[in-house]
Parts: sequence; structure tokens; C-alpha cells
Amino acid sequence: MNPQAEFPEAFEICQQFTISHDQMIEVIERMTKEIKMGLARDTHPRSVVKCHISHVQDLPTGLERGKFLALDLGGTNFRVLLVTLISDSESDMISKTYIMDKSLIIGPGSELFDFIAECLAKFCKDHQVERDNLPLGFTFSFPLRQDGLANGVLTAWTKGFSCDGVVGKNVVQLLNEAIARRGDLKINIVAIINDTVGTLMSCAFSSRNCRIGLIVGTGTNASYVEKTANTEMLQNFHTSSKQNMVINCEWGAFGDNGVLEFIKTSYDKQVDKQTPNVNKQTFEKCISGMYLGELVRLIVVDLIYRGILFKGKSSELVFQKWSFETSFISEVESDAPGQYRNANIVLDKMGLRQATDVDKRCLRFICQTISTRAAKLTSCGLVCLINKMNANDVTIGVDGSVYRFHPKFHDLLVHYVSKLLRPGYHFHIVLSEDGSGRGAALVAAAAVSNKQNPSKYTYQ
Repeated sequence: MNPQAEFPEAFEICQQFTISHDQMIEVIERMTKEIKMGLARDTHPRSVVKCHISHVQDLPTGLERGKFLALDLGGTNFRVLLVTLISDSESDMISKTYIMDKSLIIGPGSELFDFIAECLAKFCKDHQVERDNLPLGFTFSFPLRQDGLANGVLTAWTKGFSCDGVVGKNVVQLLNEAIARRGDLKINIVAIINDTVGTLMSCAFSSRNCRIGLIVGTGTNASYVEKTANTEMLQNFHTSSKQNMVINCEWGAFGDNGVLEFIKTSYDKQVDKQTPNVNKQTFEKCISGMYLGELVRLIVVDLIYRGILFKGKSSELVFQKWSFETSFISEVESDAPGQYRNANIVLDKMGLRQATDVDKRCLRFICQTISTRAAKLTSCGLVCLINKMNANDVTIGVDGSVYRFHPKFHDLLVHYVSKLLRPGYHFHIVLSEDGSGRGAALVAAAAVSNKQNPSKYTYQ
């Protein structure tokens, strides 16, 4: 395929999304500066990459045992899990997913937490643990400022949530109040974590040198292991008895201060204007599943208007905002060269049924352009964290729908991280097996055991 010769107009548009090696190095340098600012007390208020302290300082040792509850709230599906840690490599999980009505994610915060408490109560009664006072870890995949392991204040809603009365409040307290209103449940909430922290912890259970947790799904974020001596936002950081601290970067906001303008396109700016959080989550809007499909749609619509794609013919659906799902990108790119089975299905869903093979190749090229840029930027973030830790052999735990289902995203990450890393550095990227469940349980296990025996859990 020669895109420049076959569809020059589309090629010209897609060139705007091309990021050179030198530009990738610049992204790494600018993110590094923001992370250092986020960690330092004097500059933290000005940094857009907040580097929130997770208060998780104990990675899995293999000694964790017992039953733990876990909650996972990060999108329109909410899960409750019962995790049994059996050995240093074995765990058993029972879970149930509850679908939330849209009214819950935009309505009063009290209704959201009443719903969570109701689901938790039903689950616990089904498994006869409602009075066992089991330790619970809460994976809450929204930006939190944590003043303790079980004290997380929501700083902003993302992913389409906008519940009143939650921003600026301790989420654990809101859940405890909802549980208390019911009066039929005895639970001990010992930890609240971000999904990236859960991913890191879950992968560290089987890969002891895992030091980065990455999410590339509806949103994107990463956590990593930092020296406690560098975490100035931690009270008494200089006298902490533990050497390391897991940091929740909240890197989706990278670029909100304008430092990524040099890679943004007019299409990025169009997508941004269509969101409820304009000029926020700049990095995320270039990478995550909530936005990639819309970038493709905008390019396709532009080419339809010019009479280049589909002979200028369109459908009502293609002009609807957000109608081109990011999953369609994965489907289109899953076709073998010269094959269009998945592309035909996607085009049929979009009402575009008169596409030529050239149209389909053009669509694939657009999808590849958008997903490749997302992988390049994600790679920049990973290299930034590896360099910051000075880790010459590190495992990266990854979860999220974009990473899981895109046919080439893993390979793209490996390729670009390899090109950007300094010689002699080694890394492994592994898929997290239910980090939001097992990870939260492991944090809860470490929290409980640490209270009982403070010297037992240390980094290896």
C-alpha cells in the first residue's frame, strides 16, 4: 500500500498526526519536568501531572493470605469481588458486574454511593460474608488526592461522570455513610486505590520486578514506584521508614498547560471542544478509547465533504458525534492485508455501504495513523517513568480495552519503547490479570498485615 499515491488527501491529513523521534524525545523531557514538579512541594500546585501519593508502600511479597473484598468503579460497569489469596502465586476470585444507569453517573453523588452500597450488600449476602467484617480495597479510577491509604479526596470527575457533591470529598467516607444508611453490612474499608496502582500490584504478585502500572482504555494513566525521599507531598517524607512509594501520576492531564501544543492537530482541538472538560486531559484525549474513534470519524467526515471517500456519499450516522467507536479501529486493523471482512462490518454499522477497496484501505490507514500516535505517546510516558526510576530491568503491567483488544498496540509499545530507551535498559510488558480486583485485595492484605506486623512487608 502506497498511501501517498493512492489517497494523497488523506495522507496529507494524517501527516499532521505523525510524531518524529525528536518530537518524542521532547515529549519525554517535558513530561519529566512536569513529574518532578508534581513531586516537589514548592512546584506541585503548578504542575499538571499531579503525581498523587498513593500511600501504598508495600509490594506483594507472596506472604499474603486470606479473604478480601474489592470494589472496582471506573466506568459504567461497577464490580464487586471476593478474592481469596491462597499461596504466593495462586488466588481465587468471584465477581459480579453491575451495570449503572446513566442517571447514576450524572445525578446526585448520594445516589451513586447508595447504589454501590446496595450492590455490595447483595453480593456479600449471596456469599454469606455480610457480617464477617472483611477488609475491603476500593479501586476508584478517578483523580484522587490521598491523605492516607483509606482517605481519598476526589479532585475531578472524568470519563463522563459528573455526580454532584463528590468532588472535594473523601470517597471512602461517602461510601461508609451509604453503608451505614443501610445498616445490614459489616465491612472494613482499609484502602482506596487507582486502577493503575491495582494493575501494578496485581502484576507484581507474579512478576516481582513490576514497577509500573499502565491503563490504556477508556482513559489513560500510569503509576510507578518512586523513592520516598522524592515524594515531598508526603508528610514527614524525609523520615519515612520505607524507601519507596507508589505514585499515581494522573498523566492524562499532561499538556493542559500548553506544553503539548506542538503535537496537537485541528482535529484534536475539535474533539476537545466536544467534551465536557474542554482544555483538560490533553494527553488522554490523544491516547484513550474515549476519543480515538471520534478522531477517525472527524477525518472521515472531512474527506466525505471533499468528495474523496465513498464518492462523497455518506450516512446519517457518520455525522453523529462519537458514533465511530474506538473498538471499530481495532476491528478494521485486525483485517489481514487485502482482506476487508471486519472493515465491511464496521462500514455496514456506520451505514456506509458503497465503499470501494480503495476507501477501505484509506480507512485502515486513518485508523493506523491514530492508533500509532497513541502508542507513540504512551511509549514516551513509559520511557519517562523508566528513566525517572533509573530502572535497567523493569516489568510494566498493563490493562485497558485499547491495549487488550487492539491487534498491534502491544507490538507498537515494544517497538517504540525499545527505540527510545537508553542502551542496556530492559523491559517486559505484561497484561494484567484483573488488576482492579486482585490488586485492590493485595493492597488491603498488605494494609492489614502491616498493622499487625509492621516489619513483615518490605520491597524486595
